[in-house]
Amino acid sequence: MAKETGEKDMVVLAGPTAVGKTRLSIRLAKEVGGEILSADSMQVYRQMDIGTAKITREEMEGVPHHMLDILEPWESFNVALFQQKCRECLAGIYERGRIPIVTGGTGFYIQALLRDIDFTENEENTAYRRKLEALAGERGAGYLHGLLRQVDPASAASIHPNNKKRVIRALEYHHLTGETISAHNERERERESAYRFCYFVLDDDRERLYRRIDERVDEMLSQGLLNEVKKLRDMGCTREMVSMQGLGYKELLAFLDGECTYEEAAAAIKQNTRHFAKRQLTWFKREKDVIWVEKSAFGYDEDNILAFLLERLAEKGIVPAG
Repeated sequence: MAKETGEKDMVVLAGPTAVGKTRLSIRLAKEVGGEILSADSMQVYRQMDIGTAKITREEMEGVPHHMLDILEPWESFNVALFQQKCRECLAGIYERGRIPIVTGGTGFYIQALLRDIDFTENEENTAYRRKLEALAGERGAGYLHGLLRQVDPASAASIHPNNKKRVIRALEYHHLTGETISAHNERERERESAYRFCYFVLDDDRERLYRRIDERVDEMLSQGLLNEVKKLRDMGCTREMVSMQGLGYKELLAFLDGECTYEEAAAAIKQNTRHFAKRQLTWFKREKDVIWVEKSAFGYDEDNILAFLLERLAEKGIVPAG
């Protein structure tokens, strides 16, 4: 069911962490002649498999996957680099007459790709950024988040206080333009997409989702997440690195540094992941053109969910009807 070469069709299958996107995306890709493009900000890193719930070669079932294992853990990753790498992958996918299926939970990255938003940073104005970084070092991430709350409450509500990079970017944007980055982002949401797309968000009952998150964390720990973190630390990875700020990694590094017990670290991973899922859903709810796919409405039957996705894709003309 491959598409004609050059058509800019795109499918997005997003949703909160642990909702069940991976298996569904494989089935969908097989049905429509698709290749999967990961929009996960942590699965780009090599050596980070358990904590990122990275799909295994066997689980791929022969479906090509892109944007996995493209960076070393000590390399930085940002939205501009994500866009650049995705464009390179998309060129090949379209050339092969296939349909890109963008999967993941990083709504910010998905929006950047769909709307082709320009995130090129102005490197000439680095003095203010350095000043903010120094402030964070001296007074902590919470202090910076407090500054953001004063000038841009909407952004402060959507950006976690520990996400220093995004807090600094929001403060820097306000400093350079006089406009809040939340107003900028709202405007960018209204941009027309460069693609003919269907944007699905898979969701579940909150209690079930949180229970699945807790179970997944237990699975990760039993699979050897602590050893994965130890190995990364032995390779020279530190808590300051973007990769090591990922869920599961930062908490276990705190344990290894003697700041908490193993049980406390495990509990923190679960709690932080539940909070992360809540923020993901908040982001998706603000996006336009989203097709919500509530698993409970389909009786948790994956065949029914897949049929619904295919119907919507046919209505959009992305796949043939029937």
